Amino acid sequence: MRSLGNWRLLLSVSVVLASLAYLYPSFQYHYQFTDAQRRMTTDPKVNSVRDNAIHLGLDLQGGIHLVLEVDASKLGKAEAADAVDRAIEIIRNRVDQFGVAEPLIQKESGNRIVIQLPGMNDPERAKELIGQTALLEFKLVRTAPETQQALDKVDAYFRTRQALLPPSTTGKPASVDSMTTGHALTSMAQAGEKGAVFFAQVDLQRAQALVEIARRDSGLLGDTDLVWGEENDASAGITGRYLYAVKREAELTGGIVANAVPKIGLEANNPTGWGVSLTLTSVGRNQFSTTTGRYVGRQLGIVLDNKVRSAPNIRERIRGDASITGSFTDKQAKDLAIVLKAGALPAPVKIIEERSVGPTLGSDSIRRGFMAALVGALLVTFFMLIYYRASGVIAVLAMIVNVIILMAFMPLLKQTLTLPGIAGIVLTIGVSVDANVLIFERIREEIRNKKTITAAVVAGYNRAWVTILDAHVTAFLSSLCLFIFGTGPIKGFAVTFSVGLVANLFTAVFMTRYVFDAMTARRRMDTLSI
Repeated sequence: MRSLGNWRLLLSVSVVLASLAYLYPSFQYHYQFTDAQRRMTTDPKVNSVRDNAIHLGLDLQGGIHLVLEVDASKLGKAEAADAVDRAIEIIRNRVDQFGVAEPLIQKESGNRIVIQLPGMNDPERAKELIGQTALLEFKLVRTAPETQQALDKVDAYFRTRQALLPPSTTGKPASVDSMTTGHALTSMAQAGEKGAVFFAQVDLQRAQALVEIARRDSGLLGDTDLVWGEENDASAGITGRYLYAVKREAELTGGIVANAVPKIGLEANNPTGWGVSLTLTSVGRNQFSTTTGRYVGRQLGIVLDNKVRSAPNIRERIRGDASITGSFTDKQAKDLAIVLKAGALPAPVKIIEERSVGPTLGSDSIRRGFMAALVGALLVTFFMLIYYRASGVIAVLAMIVNVIILMAFMPLLKQTLTLPGIAGIVLTIGVSVDANVLIFERIREEIRNKKTITAAVVAGYNRAWVTILDAHVTAFLSSLCLFIFGTGPIKGFAVTFSVGLVANLFTAVFMTRYVFDAMTARRRMDTLSI
């Protein structure tokens, strides 16, 4: 009997210590770490503690709620069938690498995807990261004569189609302007330094409109395409944008990329500039080597999402890896590396709903939830101490241990604590002493029937056990249904309430029974404070 009692004591103490150990990372992360430390995603220590801490939901710590719609209209029937699922997988990979803890990414009706990013405080950066299609292509840049030939075709096109000309930036009627120059596009072009022609900012809007109209005529430029470079570039001190004539068919695509890492100083003439270093697959290296060997002396344009990021000259066959350079900030280089590693979206996505939840609202929710739990616990404690006296103390201690075990299970099960989850905790506090109330009333009946204290305790627990088990099983099954068929917040409630019920069986029956058995085994008791 003593060995059995020692075993129960050892198990109870072990469960409590293990629960406290599981809660310690949560204490570290939410109370010892500063906001700056919590935002660090590259610190292994922070990442380790965060992974083992309780994660707060969007409604508690603030963040971003997005609803995306996948535009699969241009995909084939077979590709469109699983476009949303592939988009979800790619977005999940991007968000995971971005360092957002416990994101919610799930499919909704139609082609819609719901994304919740708790703790994300930069909506624009998040939208840019998620929405990038990241279509990476390596395209051969046309020579200067070939580029001029393409531009001449555009001019010739508008000579016979002046009705299509956009408004002139000179203030003159479009037809007069075109008739005067005879070269609607090349009259604005300047010789560039990057194997492309340059358009000053003042002419850019009209030039872009001309190019866009010309590109709609698929037969005009043949196997050549006109692709713009980066915005706000410069040539000879003038701000504008380069226009590249490139071979329409890509030599290589982003499928050859095995890894992408943001790096500084990838260009010898720009040691402080950020870029992305690409590690190619074994097949990609062979293809890249073949391509660069074939076009030594030419320019190879690195085109990302139909924008030329860089167009380096191929001086010799390149058998190693590649890199993307341009006007990147450190964040842009990091985000580009993330999307290249995660892969390109199968189709463009459009943000149709955006909602930001401020951290202030989350803090207020936590404060109110904590207050509700505290008031509930105090009321239960007051009732148990007044009505059951010393036995009530045992029930209250069991209730406290119940909450500790419940909270420890949150990081163990990798569950996110939400506002409905706090409601589940408050409800658990309310029902945590319910089992003890049943047991105590049975013990009182046995004492009134003139049984000894030891016999009354044994009979009380035995008689109440079936009722307690029935109540907990039925409540647990109801919570299980909520978890299976419910969505986000409902699941949060179901998790905390279900775990609370299981913990309650352990604390209210197993642990309190051990305490009563230990009390009655040590000495003969004539009365019991109950």
